[in-house]
Amino acid sequence: MAKEKFPVTPAIRLLRSEGVAFGSHLYSYEAKGGTSVSARELGVDEHCVIKTLVFETEETKPLIVLMHGDRQVSTKALARLIGAKEITPCTAAIAERHTSYQVGGTSPFGIRNPMPIYAEATLFDLPRIYINGGKRGYLVSLAPTELMRLLKPQLVEVAID
Repeated sequence: MAKEKFPVTPAIRLLRSEGVAFGSHLYSYEAKGGTSVSARELGVDEHCVIKTLVFETEETKPLIVLMHGDRQVSTKALARLIGAKEITPCTAAIAERHTSYQVGGTSPFGIRNPMPIYAEATLFDLPRIYINGGKRGYLVSLAPTELMRLLKPQLVEVAID
């Protein structure tokens, strides 16, 4: 039987260079399917699948928010926390320009341009998380402590159901 071939993306290169123990998970990507599709395909709780969302402040300064797959980001609460007047999601083209990843395959690891990263605090209560590996249809699983070690995100509480 042939060995499954996993993508080698900037995210994977970074994880390997930092000695992170991670699992590789391919699934059948569906456009606009989001974390519900990846969770279903991998047979995991959507709460453990982490979205990498790219936003901009009113001054067009980019930032990343890491959020549970089954939650949304309160942009008003986040704006208040970081001292911005407004935060809006980036268009796909702008998000791709900031990160070098195609939307639907955005990973917080190995992004093109350094930017602030915020993470919902409760992500770190999970024993294992599933997060994009830098390509559509490809997630990596790892301990949230590794995410903290590599990215050093600012912890926030901005989730809404």
